Amino acid sequence: MLVADDDLRARLRHHLAAHERTEVEDRELRHAAVAFTVIGDDAGRACFLLTRRASRLNAHGGQWALPGGSVDPGESAVEAARRELEEEVGVTGVEVLGVLDDYPTRSGYRITPVVVWAVPGTTVTPDPAEVAEVHHVPLTELDRDDAPRFISIPESDRPGIQMPIGDHLIHAPTAAVLYQVREVALHGRDTRVAHLDEPPFAWR
Repeated sequence: MLVADDDLRARLRHHLAAHERTEVEDRELRHAAVAFTVIGDDAGRACFLLTRRASRLNAHGGQWALPGGSVDPGESAVEAARRELEEEVGVTGVEVLGVLDDYPTRSGYRITPVVVWAVPGTTVTPDPAEVAEVHHVPLTELDRDDAPRFISIPESDRPGIQMPIGDHLIHAPTAAVLYQVREVALHGRDTRVAHLDEPPFAWR
């Protein structure tokens, strides 16, 4: 069992600080940020928050996602990730551990993943207007023997990626972020993911 303790927090922070992140500089892409939130469950296991978007949302309704959204004018990616985390799942007072590479999406965004640590006893209260489900997923799920899955996409010359979580397959862009969290934050490996493609249903 991977425990949500000070040793894990220090390990994640150290690996993220050593990572030389890649920033996408394309002004035609809208800037967005997501929060990868490390949080302990009732058993003390280190988990992360994964949501299923409300089906009635205009963009990507019903898809698995990390809490996040557009970066507002004058706002940093870190500020946007913290704001969206509070708005979507009611989590506040997190500690920022580091920032991963920008991921450019087919739908016209560059996503900046922000890794944060939730303080002990944090409650999670999803906003039903935005979030249909929120799950505490053990970090050990990222290290499954069948993860990641690299796939071919007929519509693309780039490899796609899937991350098995529970009984589900998570696709890029979320899968790409999860994979880089595993590689960089958990294991300190210099792994890039911007070349990994999304399934065509996510291109819109």
